[in-house]
Amino acid sequence: MCNHVVAVIATKGLHPVPKGTIIVSMTDNQASVIDEGTFSVRRTIRIAAPIEKVWRAVTEPDHISQWFGRTVLDGTGPGAAGTMTFADYGAVPIRVEAMDAPNLVSYRWGNDDALGHLPDSVDDDTSTVFTFTLEAVPNGTQLTVVETGFDRTSDPASNMASHGEGWVSELDKLVALLEGTEAAAVGGAA
Repeated sequence: MCNHVVAVIATKGLHPVPKGTIIVSMTDNQASVIDEGTFSVRRTIRIAAPIEKVWRAVTEPDHISQWFGRTVLDGTGPGAAGTMTFADYGAVPIRVEAMDAPNLVSYRWGNDDALGHLPDSVDDDTSTVFTFTLEAVPNGTQLTVVETGFDRTSDPASNMASHGEGWVSELDKLVALLEGTEAAAVGGAA
């Protein structure tokens, strides 16, 4: 049985969705926080898995593809580019911006949901950057994702709301993968 945490995004300055809108997390981790002042989305979760296992899950295309979009990159490390493809959505262009194993990886992507179409390549002027920061903690790993740059998108508030919900869904899948019966696929049991 899943533990459910319900977060109501209704705090002054943190409500890109209508007041009272509920974003539900299917884990016991908190939901995303949307900050209109900095045009960013943040979510911090705990995963009962060692940092090395979580690192592989957020940096290796074969592992990313198991919980996020099908990921293809033309190399490894900063500058590697490719796509992240989602069923019924399409191929989102993506590029690795920074990497400091096993603690930080940043990706830039052209994922402007409100625009209505996907670009062919990453455009630095209109794309957002999401950064995973990993920290070893007792009994696992704390992972924080921060996505910034929404002020450069076609509809910042709409995109922040969409991506806030997306990070809840996608990171809950990561937790389920790494803590569940599928854990062996990403480097063995925790």
